[in-house]
Amino acid sequence: MIVAVAATADVAIPTLEWLVKSEYQLLRVITTPDSKVGRGKVLTPSPVAMWADTNKLEISKPDTHEEMKNAFQGVDVVVAIAYGRILTKDVLNIPKHGFLNLHFSLLPAYRGAAPVQRSILSGDVVTGISIFKIDENLDTGPIYLQNEFKIPENSTSDEVLSELAYLGASAFGAVFEMIEQGVAPSAQSATGISFAPKISKDEAKIDWHLPAEKIINAVRAFTSNPGAWTSHRGSLLKITEIGQHGGEQKLEPGVLCAAGKRLFIGTASDSVEIMKIIPAGKKEMPASDWINGARLTDGEVFE
Repeated sequence: MIVAVAATADVAIPTLEWLVKSEYQLLRVITTPDSKVGRGKVLTPSPVAMWADTNKLEISKPDTHEEMKNAFQGVDVVVAIAYGRILTKDVLNIPKHGFLNLHFSLLPAYRGAAPVQRSILSGDVVTGISIFKIDENLDTGPIYLQNEFKIPENSTSDEVLSELAYLGASAFGAVFEMIEQGVAPSAQSATGISFAPKISKDEAKIDWHLPAEKIINAVRAFTSNPGAWTSHRGSLLKITEIGQHGGEQKLEPGVLCAAGKRLFIGTASDSVEIMKIIPAGKKEMPASDWINGARLTDGEVFE
């Protein structure tokens, strides 16, 4: 079977690595055109493009609809993982067996761009992967295979997504066998449908008036993209690690308390401990280092 992969983000790399070692022919990698990155707006290839170049694979970066149609010629099936482009019906019909998508939830739950983040934000303890045949709608196509994954306690969306990427990569062999044997995918359930829209920067602002558990889940969900953030003395900073409920005294929501080298903050329920912070324009640091530089006074707050 001749395969192409349409992907942009590095979450697709485990599947690409599996494919190049498999019995299947990876004909080419399709990714998005180079984009301007960083303060200097340097034109930079996608992570998938850089991986494909290192592995000396054919790369296509279609920009127009006509270029996209040409990119998908000559293959039996396309694996799409975080590609970031809309696929129209005429494009979906080009490969003999259509397009497969590796989605990081147990569909029909969490259809959309941010399934792992939304799952952690909701406090879920189980998620999984779904490999399905893409149709014209959002993550609604029939499913070939699903595998569950228990979310490790206190894990971030980055960590869970990495685990799911490898879980998905290991599942494609079974799916390709199903296709070769003529096994049809099964329609998604009509119950249990939920959606996972992309997380905005505004949504990632921490509301210290929420209960501790919800704040902890938010920090986990938004690490590292777009990053859970708050402000202090008018400057934005990101919270990248937050401990379980801590501190001996009851603090009002948002009020800070430095106890030795530890930093606590009040929520609507218990106080929590801030473990790691990224101040504006700086690198991630332990909260103890931030305390040393901030020179907190009584009653200061995160807003």
